[in-house]
Formats: sequence, C-alpha cells, structure tokens
Amino acid sequence: MLSLWYSQRARSWAMQIALLGGLVLFVWWLAGNTHENLTERGIRTGFDYLWRPARFPISESIIRYDASDSFFWAYVVGLANTLWLSFLSILLATVLGLAVGLSRRSAHPLLSRFAGVYVTVLRNVPLIVQLLFWYAIATSLFPVPREALNPLPGVFLSIRGVYAPALTLGPGASMLLIVAAILLVIAIVAGFKLSAGKRLPVKAASVGLSVCVWAGAVVWLSGMLGHPIGLEAPALKGLNFRGGMVLSPEFAAIITGLTIYTSAFIGEIIRGGIDAVEKGQWEGARALGLGERHIMFRIILPQALRIIVPPMTSQYLSTVKNTTLAVAVGYPELGLVVNTVINQTGQAIESILIMLAVFLSISLSVSAFMNWYNARVALVVR
Repeated sequence: MLSLWYSQRARSWAMQIALLGGLVLFVWWLAGNTHENLTERGIRTGFDYLWRPARFPISESIIRYDASDSFFWAYVVGLANTLWLSFLSILLATVLGLAVGLSRRSAHPLLSRFAGVYVTVLRNVPLIVQLLFWYAIATSLFPVPREALNPLPGVFLSIRGVYAPALTLGPGASMLLIVAAILLVIAIVAGFKLSAGKRLPVKAASVGLSVCVWAGAVVWLSGMLGHPIGLEAPALKGLNFRGGMVLSPEFAAIITGLTIYTSAFIGEIIRGGIDAVEKGQWEGARALGLGERHIMFRIILPQALRIIVPPMTSQYLSTVKNTTLAVAVGYPELGLVVNTVINQTGQAIESILIMLAVFLSISLSVSAFMNWYNARVALVVR
C-alpha cells in the first residue's frame, strides 16, 4: 500500500479517477436538479414527444416531409437540409476560393488587386449582414415569373426562386441507379488498373474510355427497363412555373452568401500555402523548362496541399456551423426546425441536446475525414 502512495503512476491514475468521478456526480446532480425544477413548474421532460405528430409545415426539404410526420422525422428533415447546405457550400467555396487564391498571386495587377479587395471586403463584413443583403436581392430585384430571366435553357430566375430541370423517377429507377453506381465504380477502378504505371494523359484517357463504356451500358440498360429516369423542365402555367426543381429565394440567399463569404477565407489559406513553398521549387521547375501552369498544378500545389489541409479543416468546420445562420433568412435547416419544435412542445432542453449532439457528430466526422486525408498527403518521415 505504501509503495502505491509513492508511485507517481498510481497517484496520477487516482487523480484522474477522482476527477472523472467528480464530473459524473456534478452532471448527475445538475440533471436531477433540472428535472426536479421542471417537474415543479409542470413542464414535461423526456424524449417521448419525438414520436408525436409534428403538425407544422417545413417550407422545403430534400427528402419527403408531411405535417402529419413525427417530430423525429422533422429533425431528420432539418438535418438533411443542413448536410445538403454544408456540402454545397464547402464544394462551391473551395472551387471559388482556389480561383481567388490564384488571382491574389497573379502577375496581372488589376486581377490581383481586385482579388485583394474581394478578400478584404468579404472578410470584414459580418456574415449575417451578407446573408440579409443577398436575401434582399433575391426577393426584390428578380422579376416576376412572367418576366423571369432565362440564363440557361430550362433555367429561370424569378422573385419566387430559381427553377431548373429535375429528374423524374419511374418504376425500376431505384434498381437502375444502384446498378449504375456499381458499374461506375467498376469502370473507374478498371480504368486505373489498366493504366497503372502510365503517365497522366494515358491514365486520364483510360479512365475516360471506361466512363464512356459505362455511359453506353447505362443507356442500354435504361432502354431495356423502359427509360425509368426522365428529365422534367419547368414551364410557366398561369402565374407561376410548374414542374422541374425549384430553389427558394431563401436557399439561393444562404448558398450564395455562405459560398462567397467562405471563399474569401479559403482563398487566403490557399495563397498562404502556395507562398510557403520554397522559392527553389519554382526556380528548379523553371530551369527544367516547365511552363507556369504546369509548375503550379504539378509541383507547387501538391506541396502546398500539405500546408493547406490543417487550416482548411478548421474553415470547413466553421462553414458547417455557420449554416445555423440560415435561420436569419428563413431557410429550414436544423436550427430553424429546432426553434419551431421548441415553440410547439416547450421541451427546449431535449431539443438543444439533440442539436448539440448532431453538430458535434458532424464536426467530428468532418475532422476525422480531413485528418485521414492529411495523413494520406503528408510526407512520411523515417
């Protein structure tokens, strides 16, 4: 017993166990005290409300929802909208941020200064202000449906939203989509296997040929099944468009604001990563006779990627959390759904706990994926 007292390892374990026990007791006391106070005030607690009918509408969702569905399904719809918004914002902001970062390093003075002004303005204006600005544009400057803008065939911009062609799924469409996805993976893997050890143009040509064969197989299979997947274009009928896919002004405002705001930060991350690559890499590549475009995309960017990934992970996490600001323009992401559920049921603690758990899970998943990718591109030091 005396030897345990003088053991630093044993004392360290005892201290950790004591701290953990204290934390568990504190949480237990806090939960019990909260439950007792809520019961005294006649406020219901527990998660049984999740299975009751929600009885409130959700203006738009990427999965089916009806007011007769349960509160649990309403949360799922809000989560799906949040994930969809996060995915699109990150994807579009990364592409736009790459263009901004490269423009900042451009030798063309006008382009470089324009990118500098772009970054300075957007980084110093609060995101909520930008969202309200884009929402005002989407709801006041666009024309009425009869005078809708038509920038692309089948795409219309009006004060009621953005209308675009949508896929229509008939009987057998699910099976066709599953088979097509499996065949696509097989085609890409086969393309890489056939071109293993070859140079990039040959590898790209092999993958492209495999994808063309896949497209032909999918068209043939679709014909055999009676073309279960079609395309429906929106058409003006009466006072509004009918058919196709519609993106509401709220969604257009939040996706535009988030993409542009995030791209300013991503552009600076990419510019900083490129500047961190040693000058000798540029000089060595130029000495070999490579052009500036080949130097950038084949030598500098792959090395800068190892520097870019860690700060980019933080930016992606911030983007996911910034989606909660969509409540300012009325887009029904998870935060707005949680607010509505709290107003309907009065069970704020349970709703907030669900929201915390969801965002913690999303953030940890994004962080785990980016850490895995960072380990893949990092230099192996022995």
